[in-house]
Amino acid sequence: MHIVLVHGAGGTPTTWSEVTPLLTAAGHAFTLVTNPMTSLEDDVAHTLAVAEGAGEPVLLVGHSYGGAVITNVGRAPIVKGLVYVAAFAPDEGETVNGIVERYPPAGVSKYMRRGPNGEWKSEHTDEYWAEIGWDVPVAQRGVWDAESRQSDNRIFTQPTGTPAWRTKPTWYLVAAQDRTLSTEIQRDMAKRANAITSEVPGSHFTPRVRPADVVALIETALAAL
Repeated sequence: MHIVLVHGAGGTPTTWSEVTPLLTAAGHAFTLVTNPMTSLEDDVAHTLAVAEGAGEPVLLVGHSYGGAVITNVGRAPIVKGLVYVAAFAPDEGETVNGIVERYPPAGVSKYMRRGPNGEWKSEHTDEYWAEIGWDVPVAQRGVWDAESRQSDNRIFTQPTGTPAWRTKPTWYLVAAQDRTLSTEIQRDMAKRANAITSEVPGSHFTPRVRPADVVALIETALAAL
C-alpha cells in the first residue's frame, strides 16, 4: 500500500522530514504532496492526482489543515484509509474556519497575520516558538521559517463535501498540548469520525517532535488494511 503524506497550511513536504527516514527504513513506499494552498478545492484536486498516480491502494496521512484535504480526497476508490495527525476532520458542509470559531481562540491566533490579498501566514517570532512550538528543536525552526508559505483564505472558507471518514477506516493522533489546533477540537473531531484514537504529548508540530509515534500509527493502519 502506498502512503501519501499531506502537509498543513503554510507547510511544505519538510513537515514530514523526521517521519520519512523512518518510513524508508521500514520499507514503506510513500509520496510527499506539495499543495498550492490556493483553495481547498485546488488542494483536493492536486492531492487526488497524486493519489491516483500511485498506481496502487493508498493510505492518506494528513497533518493540520491537510486533514481537511484528505477528508475530501479520501472518497476516491483508490484510498483505503485515513490517518489524521493533529488534523482537521470536517463534516459535510463545514469549513476549517467554522470549526475553530465554535471554540475559544487557540494560542496561535495572536501570531496570525493577513496579507494584502487576504492570505494568511503565521509570524514565527521567538515568542511564537516559546508558546506554540516550544518542543521543536532550534535547528528545525529555521528550516520551517525559511520554507513557510502563505495560505489563501479559501483553504479555510471552502466547505467540505461528504467526508471520507464516514465510510473509510480512520485513525487519529491527538497532540495533547496543542496550542494551534486545540486538543479539545481534535478529540471532538476524532470521536465524531469514530476514529481509532491515540494521544501523544507535545505541540502541534507532531510529525517533527513525535515522528516515531506518527510512524507507529501509520503502521497500525497499514496492518489493519
